Amino acid sequence: MPKRVAVVATIYEYLSHGQHIGDRFLVGYPWEGRWRKPDLQVVSLYVDQKPKGDLSAARASEFGFTVYPSIAEALRQGGDKLAVDAVLIIGEHGDYPDNEIGQKLYPRYEFFKQCVDVFEKDGRAVPVYNDKHLSYSFDKAKWMVDQSRRLGFPMLAGSSIPVTWRLPDVDMPFGAEVREALAVGFGKYDHTDFHALEGMQCMIERRKGGESGVRRVELLEGDAVWKAADAGAWSNDLLVAALSRSDTPGGLSREDGRPQDLVGSGQLRIITRNPSAWLIERNDGLKTTLLMLPGTVKDFTFAARIKGRAGILSTQFFASPEPNVTYSACLAHKISEMFETGKAPYPVERTLLVSGIMEAGIRSRGRSVETPHLSVRYRGPAASQHARG
Repeated sequence: MPKRVAVVATIYEYLSHGQHIGDRFLVGYPWEGRWRKPDLQVVSLYVDQKPKGDLSAARASEFGFTVYPSIAEALRQGGDKLAVDAVLIIGEHGDYPDNEIGQKLYPRYEFFKQCVDVFEKDGRAVPVYNDKHLSYSFDKAKWMVDQSRRLGFPMLAGSSIPVTWRLPDVDMPFGAEVREALAVGFGKYDHTDFHALEGMQCMIERRKGGESGVRRVELLEGDAVWKAADAGAWSNDLLVAALSRSDTPGGLSREDGRPQDLVGSGQLRIITRNPSAWLIERNDGLKTTLLMLPGTVKDFTFAARIKGRAGILSTQFFASPEPNVTYSACLAHKISEMFETGKAPYPVERTLLVSGIMEAGIRSRGRSVETPHLSVRYRGPAASQHARG
């Protein structure tokens, strides 16, 4: 008998995360050259907002489930006891306000808390996946993880970037002594930088000793980024390696097709619009950097220097195009794995730490801040978790 899934989403419209991920559990998804339909059945849906283009009613009619007016009713299927075997929370997209520091106030914590309330009242808890970062607040994010531990249910969260295909297909050697790491992304803070941070995190968590937590965070913007570059805040050879993995260089590559060394030619500083740099020092001393370079690239890449390795390890996290966005199928597969087995394939602490880095950086813009509260220690899985087939 298929396990029953409740979907809790902010919105369910075309190309929203609710649609991308939710539809995978209705019709299946491509996986390793075949079509996979997990042994799961969506039996209920709660949607917080229904803008023009809402697909929830149409999907419910087509696939035979009910859209409920509250989260508790969705989890109980209109009855008086928890009636599902897993919960899929997708709190991304929709019309929500920003707070005073520019974070979008998606109600992920509020959605999760209502699920926990049902678990406690009904005396049973089930696996929960939470899309993207846990919350705009580290305190709320930590509370969420603490509840999963207290009530004993598996929990997974985060981005599709750690589990998508890689070009080339490499992973950080488990137990490697990482000397320095750098990631490159595009867009702005509190949005695409989360994906880039999780991509970097899934690589460096495999280092010797595991993740030790974060000691200090600084978020730089605009000209301060180039001043930091001139001061040697990160290694240029890592930046060149990461950019050399990009398939979407801007500037002259777009204008007349010529290949270019964006760093050596100076084009990087000309074509990048509103750059930002995340300078993140780990408790074990590892220096990590995320450079967000809108206008220069439109993909996510990574590079690291490893003790005993000749050359630099570098790769691109492959983000396939619309409408299929098959990298979300890679994420759906990991979620399905947890729902079907009752075991999370990788630690939710990855997303907890990245959620905290995000908040600390956005709050500190332009200055370095100590982050003793981000002493999140964990070990990533020894087995590689990204798509390979």
